[in-house]
Amino acid sequence: KAVDVREVARDLEVDYVLEGSVRKAGSRVRITAQLIEADSGGHLWTERYDRDLDDIFALQDEITETIAASIEPELARSERQRARRKRADNMDAWDLFQQAQWQMYQFSKENVASAISLYQQAIDLDGEFAPAQAGISVAYLVQVISNFTDETKPCIEAALRHGERAVVLDDQDPFCRYALGRAFAFSFQPAKAERELKRAIELNPSYAQAYHGLAQSYLMTGDGDWEVSLELLNDAIRLSPSDPLLWAFEQMKGGVLLNLERDDEAMEWYQKAASHPNAGFWAFLGLAACHSLKGEQAQAEAELARALGMNPGLSKAYFDETFPDALSRFKDALVVAGLK
Repeated sequence: KAVDVREVARDLEVDYVLEGSVRKAGSRVRITAQLIEADSGGHLWTERYDRDLDDIFALQDEITETIAASIEPELARSERQRARRKRADNMDAWDLFQQAQWQMYQFSKENVASAISLYQQAIDLDGEFAPAQAGISVAYLVQVISNFTDETKPCIEAALRHGERAVVLDDQDPFCRYALGRAFAFSFQPAKAERELKRAIELNPSYAQAYHGLAQSYLMTGDGDWEVSLELLNDAIRLSPSDPLLWAFEQMKGGVLLNLERDDEAMEWYQKAASHPNAGFWAFLGLAACHSLKGEQAQAEAELARALGMNPGLSKAYFDETFPDALSRFKDALVVAGLK
């Protein structure tokens, strides 16, 4: 029986509908799923899964996790685009939050500053809106990670303050736990960071960015279990292959492989990261470090120049201040490449 998606959405009072079908042939099953925007009837995402029907319960769990992880970034992307189409004088806290999210994922100094302003407007409009508190917390950290500010300590303090407020407002929101976990990581409180990021994953096992955040928190200590970090990043990439932070997942995987002295593999992942249109300077720093370690000085200098072109303020002092106990092999390679 044909289903009118708009009618279903109207009856359920939802903006999006996930529909699908299952076809069986012998011991094989084909599952098709598609995410539809109710207003336009447009397809935001579609996927087909062909599997062996050996264990129906394991298959059910796998498909549920895979679909949930796949549609999450598509829903978020659609909401960001929807918010951008709204008039500035007709936006509520949710719209402002989504506009801020769009600005954040552009990863430029100007965009992140705009994101912070929009998050703050959302907070001013609704002080109980936890996602805006979490969002501004992450944005302050991005300013530090991306060397967009000279005020490292105040930014980390602001990230902690807003992250803690977010969890007070909604301790069951994985985004709030994620934000606070990352703030703890950058204030060098690894046990608290691990606790919050693991809690984010418990609340949403499909939350790819939380796996990335946990891997990053281990990287921050300088003595983490790199194999565990590698597994976490593999999970993030598998769970959300169209994530706006995919380039960051990939470049961090390159960093972990570099720590494991698997330099050729690291180079491959940094190249993948650098191929994304929204890739940050970290991907090119990774390429510079890999070339440096291979003794390819000209290529190392060229990739370092690309990174410096994106962020002229990069220096050894920045790395020493922001990552004092981590990335020693990476930092040494960049110095050889010419980082001052």
